[in-house]
Amino acid sequence: MSYQCCWCTSPRGPQGLPGSQGVPGTIGPVGPVGPQGLQGETGPAGEIANYADFYALMPPDNTATVAPGADVSFPEDGPSAGGTITRTSPNTFNLSETGTYQIYFNVPVTEAGQLEITLNDTAVDYTVVGRATGTSDISGMFFVTTDTANSIITVRNPAGNAAALTITPLAGGTSQVSAHLTIIQLS
Repeated sequence: MSYQCCWCTSPRGPQGLPGSQGVPGTIGPVGPVGPQGLQGETGPAGEIANYADFYALMPPDNTATVAPGADVSFPEDGPSAGGTITRTSPNTFNLSETGTYQIYFNVPVTEAGQLEITLNDTAVDYTVVGRATGTSDISGMFFVTTDTANSIITVRNPAGNAAALTITPLAGGTSQVSAHLTIIQLS
C-alpha cells in the first residue's frame, strides 16, 4: 500500500507577519586605544601684543578749555605692551607700525560739542562723535588703518566748531575724573 502525505504536496500558504524585535544584546568590550595622530600646526597668538593706555586727570592735566582745532592732552601713561604705540607729546601719539588699530577715547566736557581722531594731522571723518546736551563724556571707539609707519594720531576738537570745550573737573563728586585714550594694534 502506498501512503501519500497531503501536506507535503499541498501548495505553500501566504507568508506570515514579521515577529516583534528581540531584546538587544549586551554591549561588547571597548576596543584598544588607537595610535596618537600627528601634531597640528601652531595657531596664531591669542594675546594682543601691542597696546597702550594714556590718560589725563581733571584737574590739572588739561587746560580749562580745548579750543576748536586744538588737541586734548592725555599726559599720563597707563598700562602698555609691545612698544609700538608711544607718546610724542602730551597730545600726540605715534603708531610705529603700519596696520589696523582700535582706538577708544573718552573726555568729560561741560557743554555740547564734538571730538574726532586725526591721523597725520588730517581729520578721520568717520570718527567724529559728539553730544547735543548734558554734562557727560564724549566718547568713541573706531578702527583706523594706516599704511604709513610712524603715523601720528590725536583726539581733536574739530576746527570748524564754534566753541571751545570745557574739560569737566571733579564731575559728579570730589574725586578727580579721568579722560582716556586707549590704542590697540589689531594687525
